[in-house]
This record gives sequence, structure tokens and C-alpha cells, in this order.
Amino acid sequence: MGRIKDIFVTFFNNRWLVFVAAMWVQSCAGIGYLFGSISPVIKSSLNYNQKQVARLGVAKDLGDSVGFLAGSMSEFLPMWALLLIGAVQNFVGYGWVWLVVTGKAPMLPLWVMCLLIFIGTNGETYFNTVALVSCVQNFPKSRGPIVGILKGFAGLSGAILTQIYALINSPDKASLIFMVAVGPTMVGISLMFIVRPVGGHRQLRISDRSSFSLIYCVCLVLAAYLMGVMLVEDLIDLNQTIVQILTSILFVLLVLPIGIPLWLTFSSDPRPSEEEPLISESQNKDQPESSHDPNEIIFSEVEDEKPADVDSLPANERQKRILQLQSRLAQAAAEGAVRIKRRKGPHRGEDFDLTQALIKADFWLLFWTLLLGSGSGLTVIDNLGQMSESLGYDNTHIFVSMISIWNFLGRVGGGYVSEIVVRDYAYPRPVALAVAQGLMSIGHLFFAMGWPGAMYIGTLLIGLGYGAHWAIIPATASELFGVKKFGALYNFLTLANPGGSLVFSGLIASYIYDSEAEKQAKERGEIIIKSTSSMLTKLFETDDALKCTGSICFFLTYMLMSGLCIIALILSLILVRRTKTVYQNLYGKTRT
Repeated sequence: MGRIKDIFVTFFNNRWLVFVAAMWVQSCAGIGYLFGSISPVIKSSLNYNQKQVARLGVAKDLGDSVGFLAGSMSEFLPMWALLLIGAVQNFVGYGWVWLVVTGKAPMLPLWVMCLLIFIGTNGETYFNTVALVSCVQNFPKSRGPIVGILKGFAGLSGAILTQIYALINSPDKASLIFMVAVGPTMVGISLMFIVRPVGGHRQLRISDRSSFSLIYCVCLVLAAYLMGVMLVEDLIDLNQTIVQILTSILFVLLVLPIGIPLWLTFSSDPRPSEEEPLISESQNKDQPESSHDPNEIIFSEVEDEKPADVDSLPANERQKRILQLQSRLAQAAAEGAVRIKRRKGPHRGEDFDLTQALIKADFWLLFWTLLLGSGSGLTVIDNLGQMSESLGYDNTHIFVSMISIWNFLGRVGGGYVSEIVVRDYAYPRPVALAVAQGLMSIGHLFFAMGWPGAMYIGTLLIGLGYGAHWAIIPATASELFGVKKFGALYNFLTLANPGGSLVFSGLIASYIYDSEAEKQAKERGEIIIKSTSSMLTKLFETDDALKCTGSICFFLTYMLMSGLCIIALILSLILVRRTKTVYQNLYGKTRT
């Protein structure tokens, strides 16, 4: 009996179990991606016009991105409490919407419906915060892959939930809203005592590399499988038996990674913790002491006095030269020849709180490069339907499905590639972000030119580049500003996403599209009732009569987006230059 209890405790506290459970949580944490599927039901049931539905969409976007409260609460509440709050918000918000849509509850004013959509969608920010904070703390030396995979599953959640809904085969389309209210709630509550920090930095094993390889294989197979299923279901009318088989295979792929913690728990040759190649215990213990020791002396003169070639030396030699320089400075300071400056607050690579991070240039470089990069990517995602129609494509939703898959692969691949950059070369992770933004700049050019096949190439480049942002940015933030307050830092950075979408898509893209549509209407001799309108008015009005055709509709928009991505690339390279020393200190020792 004691043996069984020990096995259960080992399994329950395994960091890979936490990671797999976090993947399942994230598989339900992207309910905002389903808004396009549930909005027609809301529109028809409540007799809303397109303008009212657009306002519900704004509420959804705000709920999806405003996770500041979740991040702040993660500093003092346990992870299970955050998951419970998110599950309750999801259930109350979308559950009440379902009651109203089905007539089981009285009609509510539009602002109340917007509030319910905001509350329900905001629940996923708690799911995101719990999954990322727990796994970043459990895998401190594998932040890129961890964040990339978790954010990738969040991006795939819409496709996963859609396939599960196809299995239900309910004639009542409002049942999709019921599934959105109940499904993520059940998953969150059932896993709320599993997804948590478990001291994973003490569980490092040689087999971790092969475990990550298995997870990556599952991700690639899952993405390819969902792409194939979407294409087949779009082209062929499948019977319910085939749908059940396809969904069963999906569940098998999702459950498959649980074999990793099971194998580690029941392995016949478990290695004692003291023999594991852990992160240096002395390093972990000395780090807090050095950062809190009141007698610590910070030699700001080291950066001024050290030779220019020091940073190019191997890690051990570089550390030796810096220690020698610090020793000489200490001796000179004791003799009164050098004045020692004491720096207040943490250094990059140590734990910052949000107020400390907000006064750092590196933090704002991260914020602005995310706003420009992800904002331009969201502009494509939000306008993909209109853009494909303007170029003469009939089957527009195929591009929506494609960009969701490329987005997923960009998140997974961005984490993988950026981890190679920091692991093998001890080079700043944002250099991978600069590459992603370069790809996005090229993708925007393809969209602007409207060449044959440009939609396919542009969708590929934008999807990969946009997805890579959500693997690289959180990992970079945790490396530069620590994991202790990571929840608050991450959720503040995510505010860049709706900010960029509001300006680039809601104002610039819509204004330029309507202007071109009006020009074409005048050329055709059609009467334009609203010939002039401010950019701000364009955000809230809808005029279904205005249609634009040809690549000119989005030419100027995507030329601007391409330029913004180049600016983001420059900002990323500035961040790379500023953080070289930080990454050499963080990862340089792992190369020797």
C-alpha cells in the first residue's frame, strides 16, 4: 500500500504531468476563436444588426486580452483558485448568453450582453496565466518550447472544439454556445489541482530531450490531422459514424502525451534526485543571496573598464576576466581611487515586479515590437475574408483554416528555434523574433501586390510570423524580468495585441478599404449616401453595400503593415544588442 501511495505522489508531482494537463487546459483556452461561429446564432436569435454584433466582437477581444487582473492575482492566489475563477467566469458569461439566446432567460440590453461576452471570454486569461506561470516555473531552462507549445494549443482550441461540436451533431445551433460554456469549465475544474508549480527545476533528466521530441511530433501530427479533417469535411458531406471516428482519433492524439509522466513514474530505473543533472543547486541558492545581500557591491564601472573583446571570449574565460577586473576595482575602491556606485532595484535576469519593469527600456522595446508585429498580423486575420473576396476567391474560409494551422506551427516552431538560439549559441532570443518579423514583412508585400498565389504564400508567412511572437515574447520576458511576477508582466504585454488590432485593423485598414470601395462605386456611377466619414466613425459603422474588388483594396494597408514590421524588426535588433551580456550570463555556462 505504501508503494502505491509513493507512486501516486511521484506521478501527481511530476512536472511533465503538469505540462500535459496545461496543454489540455490550453486546448479549451481559445474560445474567442469560436466567436465567428456563435455570432450568427446570436444575431439571428436576438435580431441584432451587424453593428451590434461588431460591438459584441469588441467585447470579446477585450475579454480575451485584458488579463491584467489575472496576472496580478497570480502573485498571491494559488493556481487552483485562479483556474476556478476562470471556469466560473466562463460558465456564468457564456451560460447566461445561452439562456438568453434560447429564450430561457429574458432579453437583456446590448451593453449587458457585451458585459457577459467580456466576462466569459476573460475567463480564458486565467487559464492562460495558470498554464504559463506554472510551466515556466517548472521548466525554467526550456522556456521557449514550453511557451510555444502551450500558446500553440490555445491557438488550436477553436479547431478542436469545432470538431467536438461536430461529434454532438445537434440540430440546435445554440448548443455550440452551451458547449463553450460547459466544456472549458469542466476541463478547468477537473485539472485545477494538477496545474501548478511543483519544483520542476529539480526534476531535470537526460530523457527530457526525447520527451520534448515526442511532444513536438504530437504537435505536428495534430496540426496536419486537423488540417486534413477540415479539408475533408469542407469538401465531402460525412456521415456521423465517420465524424465519430475522426473525433476519436483527435482524442487519442490529445491524450497520447500522458505516456511521458506515466513512463517516468513507472520507469524501472528511477534515478535519485541527487544524481540528476539539475540546475546547479549552489547557483540557485547563491542567486537570491547575492541579489538580496545588503553588503553586495555592484561595480557599474566594470562595463566601462572591461576590454571590448571580453564579450567574445568563451564563458569561463570571460567570467574569469570580469572577476579579475572586479577584484582590481575593489582594491582601488578600498584605497579611495575609485568611487563605487550602488544600483537600486533588480538587474536584468532577476525578478522584477511590474512597476520596476515599466521603467526599463527593454520592457517597452518588447511591448512596442509586440504591438507592431502582432498588430499587423491581426490585421491580416481580421480582414482575411474580405481580402480573399476582393481577389476573387469564392472559398474564403479555407484561408482562415490555413492561417490557424500556420499560427499553431509558428508558435511551436518559434519556441523550438529560439531555444536553439539561446541554448547552442547563448545569443539573445529576440533575434528569432526579428527573423519572424522579417518574414511577416515579406508576407505583407505579397498581400499588397496581389500576385497569383499570393494569398497562399502570404497566409503561410504571416501565420508563422504572428504565431512566433506568442512563443518568443513571453519566454523573453521571463528571462529578462524573472518568473516571480511573470503573470503580471505577461498580461501587461498582451495589452499590445488589442491595441495594435484597434489601430491597424479597426481604423487604418477599414478606412482605406471603404475609401477604395467608394472610389469604385463612384466610377460605376452608384450613389454614395455616406461619402465622407472620419476614421473613428468607420470603426463603429457598417455599410454592407460598399464592396471593393482587386488588390488595390488592401495595397496601401499592407504596404504600411510591411513598413511597421520592418520597424518592429529594428526594435528587436536593438533589444538583441542591449541584452547580449544577459543571455551570455544566463546560457553561456551551459555551452561549456
